Amino acid sequence: MKKVLLLSLSLLFLTVSFTSCRDQKDTAETEEIIKEMKEDGAEIKVKTDGDEKKIKMETEEKEVKIKTEGGETKVKIETEN
Repeated sequence: MKKVLLLSLSLLFLTVSFTSCRDQKDTAETEEIIKEMKEDGAEIKVKTDGDEKKIKMETEEKEVKIKTEGGETKVKIETEN
């Protein structure tokens, strides 16, 4: 019984640890993209609707769209050649 309890607690701890690290990584990547686009002089538009947030950034060579909904973030990057 003691082994089962320890195993369950260990599994719960690892699950929470990996999930929180993944969320921080997504946020860090998104912030880095936004910072990079600001440095390039991008035109930035932010649209918020409830729990959904859309960020659209454009320069002459690059267009980036970031959509956050329900804790899930999607990034779309388009470059012109």
